[in-house]
Amino acid sequence: MKRRELFGFLSSSVKEAGREKKEEVVVLRPPYYNDINAFATECQNCEGQCVSLCQEQIIKIGEDKTPYLDFSQRGCTYCDACAIACPSEVLLVQNKRLIEADIVINKDKCYSWQGVMCFSCKDPCYEDAIDFKAMFMPEINEKCTSCGFCISRCPADAIDIKKVSSCDT
Repeated sequence: MKRRELFGFLSSSVKEAGREKKEEVVVLRPPYYNDINAFATECQNCEGQCVSLCQEQIIKIGEDKTPYLDFSQRGCTYCDACAIACPSEVLLVQNKRLIEADIVINKDKCYSWQGVMCFSCKDPCYEDAIDFKAMFMPEINEKCTSCGFCISRCPADAIDIKKVSSCDT
């Protein structure tokens, strides 16, 4: 077992308790839609093929019967499987976009910003979107695709998701 996996395992119960206390619920949609309103109208009678074909198992169905992304365990690889599976064409490969969220490191909670050497967020980042200044002080750079892989790996639950306002049609 790698050291980072051990940290993740040991802190999982603490992180879950902290996540339950968050007031703002951010609903993120799979990154293949053109019309945000289509989720409410078209997904109501769907059998959730996007959920069953998601390789990372991050697509969940909400109480409103619409799909949303859950980064609590993994992130999005932008593999297109959910868009290919969508029978109502709410999700289409040609509408592929980045997930509409900003990933932000909370400096008050981050172990590295407190002087503890931790690279848990950087290790799973496929895009090399996290820079460290002077071995500490991680910052997310412009390469971030908002895939969410760093979120579940942070032992301090110091990575926040902020929904980006979009110009949906």
